[in-house]
Amino acid sequence: MRIRASLAAVSGALARTAQLLVVLALFAAAGGTVTGCGLVAEARARQVADAWDGSEAARAWRKGYHPIGEAVELPEDAFHGISDKQAYGTQNFALRGQLPAAPGRNSRVKWESGGSLTLPLMGARQAYEAVARGSDDGPHLTVTGAKLGEMTVATSRGPATVPAWLFTLDGYDTPLKLAAVRPSKPLTPPVKPVAEGSGDTLQLVRTARDGRSVTVLSGHGACDDGPVVDVLETGGSVVLSASVVGTKEGPCTADLLMETVTVKLNRPLGDRVLLDAFTGRPVPYGRS
Repeated sequence: MRIRASLAAVSGALARTAQLLVVLALFAAAGGTVTGCGLVAEARARQVADAWDGSEAARAWRKGYHPIGEAVELPEDAFHGISDKQAYGTQNFALRGQLPAAPGRNSRVKWESGGSLTLPLMGARQAYEAVARGSDDGPHLTVTGAKLGEMTVATSRGPATVPAWLFTLDGYDTPLKLAAVRPSKPLTPPVKPVAEGSGDTLQLVRTARDGRSVTVLSGHGACDDGPVVDVLETGGSVVLSASVVGTKEGPCTADLLMETVTVKLNRPLGDRVLLDAFTGRPVPYGRS
């Protein structure tokens, strides 16, 4: 599935086009291949894995709250029509009524596998503003109120029950749920990116239920045959190396296309860190 960079899921992707090309150029100049199968690419993936395995960053990753899935749960009957779906996609919401005041307290994230973490509770207004970012005059969803509840979020430590704001939507029987706690602070990677200022070249779309594969969005240009993603697995991490294959002659646009690629793993991902070889950072979650 190919997605153009104008979609919300890849906002800012055009800014990453140049960064991605710089990374690929550096690999090629070093004697590697743009297919990601060269020795240089393998050496970089190994460097990232060695730096992370057993590191303080890896320990912090396993102790923190790091969602790898949606922190939003749609109403059971979403959506009633194309207009409502479009409103959600463009983040066009209208508020009719009052939202609860900020509780000013902490709450707990609880993992199914055991363990918990206390984090500051986000106010209903903050949660609303995080999703209601649309500014056009098109279709919109109307929020009429909210109350505090819970929801389940996929995280780096498995499913977790987190506090959530349950927003009532006009015309819907069940609420729109938004996680009421923010993820733990971003980690400082134990390895530098290939190029300073390198943006994310990969975005996590989903992890298979059995953990034996991950699906990511990977960028490529309009004049190649598409992206490939190679994988290096260790006991503590899974390192993904994204690149492109093939070239096409003739006029070429400057579009950055994002395409889903499913990568099979030798064993379930579990609590291993999913890493981007180019940036040296955990692969961020993003909608497809």
